[in-house]
Amino acid sequence: METSPRTEFCLHSWGANSYGQLGQGHVEDLSEPRLADTAALKHTALRAVSGGGGHTAALSESGEVFVCGQNHRGQLGLGHNADVSTLQLCPSLNQRVTKVVCGWDFTLLLNDCGGILACGSNAYGQLGVGPNVSHSAELLLVESLGEPVVSVAAGLRHSLAVTDSGRVYQWGSGLYTHAKRALSPRPVPAHLRSTVPVLVPGLDQKTSHRVTAGSAHCVCLTGDGDLFLWGSNKRGQLTGTEPFLSTPTPVKRSLLGGEKVAGAWSGWTHVAAQTESGRVFTWGRGDYGQLGRRASTRQNPTCPSPAGGDQEARLPAEVAGLRGATQTGVSSPGAGTNTGCAETVRRATSASRSPSPESDLFSLAVVLDIRWQRAPQRPT
Repeated sequence: METSPRTEFCLHSWGANSYGQLGQGHVEDLSEPRLADTAALKHTALRAVSGGGGHTAALSESGEVFVCGQNHRGQLGLGHNADVSTLQLCPSLNQRVTKVVCGWDFTLLLNDCGGILACGSNAYGQLGVGPNVSHSAELLLVESLGEPVVSVAAGLRHSLAVTDSGRVYQWGSGLYTHAKRALSPRPVPAHLRSTVPVLVPGLDQKTSHRVTAGSAHCVCLTGDGDLFLWGSNKRGQLTGTEPFLSTPTPVKRSLLGGEKVAGAWSGWTHVAAQTESGRVFTWGRGDYGQLGRRASTRQNPTCPSPAGGDQEARLPAEVAGLRGATQTGVSSPGAGTNTGCAETVRRATSASRSPSPESDLFSLAVVLDIRWQRAPQRPT
């Protein structure tokens, strides 16, 4: 007699593994997906994975956080600075976590009370706890926001948050050098150099919904479906020609098919947006295929792009094969993303039957990119 299947969640990982960030129990690089050591999860399902410069953080469906990899600045939040090659539970959490994002060598956690916890390097003020802490292996509460947070993002060395009222805050001086070079002799605005959260100017009349970050740029999606960008434009990720934008600048809807934006994601130096009808647009650096479409052949990784990037790449273009697509998993890249990848898979097992390959795949949580499920093709 057929019995009810038991659900088992597995994590596969591959890529760079110098610090054990793949959770395999060793530090050897992997060129093919391999089942990670998930003993610490105790069959708990994962909902998201984020990667930093050499560390990984995974969020479970129950709101627990598991970490592995490089830990020299305490970015794993384990209370010590030793690297870890298998996933370990963050033991000091007594609240449910709803989101986790990794910067280069720091980590931000958003709990269900709307508070932000931070650990790792604070050399650039990216933890948001002021200048007196150089780094922390303990999770620190970011106290100066004044109201619950609904969205959080980590760049290479800067951080972003959206509060319950729709205000956007920024901290960390990771964009300071870019700003100083572009704005001189004008002063660098406070939100680009602060070690505590500072209100981002230019969004006062907008109710923001979500933020995401690249290595040195920022993305904000408002409740009205408008997309605002600021920061470095070295690879054309801000759609314009200016090398740097110090304040949020809207993306013209005409560049996105005249539609409202429903979702936005950011890589190191590129951006992806999905409109309300399901169309997916990408722009920015694309010489490694990160745009999901054919980019200009003039994009050469060995030759720096001029300010504003290549014209063809900086103009949003639709990824035709993804029209009507839906996300099959949650991705929280973090701008300090490592070159390792991970995916979570649900296996249905029972004593009387083998799992079906068609039903095994549950969700994908990919460190370096966004996974989409193509819409069914209509018969012709």
